[in-house]
Amino acid sequence: MVWSVRSSANSATLLLTMIFPLLLAVGVIDTHAAAPSPRRAALSPPPQLRSDVDPIGALLAQQALENPQGAAPVVIGLSLQEARGRARFAIEISDPVDIHAFTLTGPNRIVLDMPEVLWRMPEEARPSGRGPIRNYRYGQFRKGTSRFVIELNQPMKVEKPQVLPPEKGMSFRLVLDLTSTTADAFAASAGWPKDAAGAPPAVATIAPAPPSGNRKRTIVVDAGHGGIDPGTHGAGGLQEKNVVLAVAKRLRDALEATGRYRVQLTRDSDVFIPLRERVSIARAAHGDLFVSLHADSNEKRDIRGASVYTLSEDGSDREAAKLAEKENMSDVIAGVDLSGENSPVASILIDLAQRDTMNRSARFAETVVTSLPVATQVRPTTPHRSAGFAVLKAPDVPAVLIELGYLTNDKDEAEMATDSWRGKVAQAIASSIDAHFAAETGLSVRQASVP
Repeated sequence: MVWSVRSSANSATLLLTMIFPLLLAVGVIDTHAAAPSPRRAALSPPPQLRSDVDPIGALLAQQALENPQGAAPVVIGLSLQEARGRARFAIEISDPVDIHAFTLTGPNRIVLDMPEVLWRMPEEARPSGRGPIRNYRYGQFRKGTSRFVIELNQPMKVEKPQVLPPEKGMSFRLVLDLTSTTADAFAASAGWPKDAAGAPPAVATIAPAPPSGNRKRTIVVDAGHGGIDPGTHGAGGLQEKNVVLAVAKRLRDALEATGRYRVQLTRDSDVFIPLRERVSIARAAHGDLFVSLHADSNEKRDIRGASVYTLSEDGSDREAAKLAEKENMSDVIAGVDLSGENSPVASILIDLAQRDTMNRSARFAETVVTSLPVATQVRPTTPHRSAGFAVLKAPDVPAVLIELGYLTNDKDEAEMATDSWRGKVAQAIASSIDAHFAAETGLSVRQASVP
């Protein structure tokens, strides 16, 4: 079941055209008065517009009057009420927005898409975990689209969402009521809607690979997580998605400064990129190397230091397997439909028989482990590990995943927050890339010279 709260641009424009002269005549609009601030305008009761025919259109017409600059709406409050078989989310927002709600399975979750908003909630009402709601998260899904994902403990049906006008000192409220349903009914109505505004983004535009010969090597740098998926965080509030994006940009700059590399970032802003899209970007770019950057977490807060992972379905140990499972949940966290996952991934898993790619990945990982200690602490035991990371499954692109440190360790988090640390780590990784290709070139020359 898909519920959408939409407005017709034509109806809103027509309504605005009809009411503007009237509001001007009666003095509701003063063309000489200073424009109200967004917050004050949001809290002030709106003029009485005709909303019996098109209530959402009326709200959006009001928004056009109060916010002509088109600034992003601001989410300033969130409440959650749970009862047996029922739940209600009430999101307080400065301006009315179009919303689109639908459900997905595996695991069961509700996805709420809306135009890009700013999340500025001072406090959050967290679920007890014993009711219908397991958890929820929110953030930017892609450019222009924000997403609210609700994880369920039991099948729930989405009632038609409502946008309520300001009253009693509150701003607009987006109300979402959930009621219990059967597992069969939930499964039957779930799925990615064809007209959903938040469909997975297309692969980023990739420039064609330069011709062979003295070409620049193509390095694909993947800043993990992003947007609605923040990754892990430290006690001081530092978020993984921000740390790795900052290092990714520093690494890009360091590599491009040498003149020997062409660098493709999987993301260059705080947006979400599905795992399979990251793999597709690496392959479409004809990448010579794929470097995915992350930051780790651990219940034992004294554990610190960087580590490097390569792909293995078996994995090197239980901790590595647990980390891979957590990282591979990224798409679920962001509310991505996984029903079509088998098609691209099946061929990739079959192609993993290409052992050369995995061997080259392992050789590069050892080079990274050797280069990082000049910039940051490396885990003293088994810094090179292997696990079944989905993001490393491009069969024809050597790839590593670098955990830059542990945000759950106070010392690591403090270092990750500094520009100097980020610059040194980026330079160390760039040096390891130089050393890797120098070794590969030397190896190919020696092999060619053998009689």
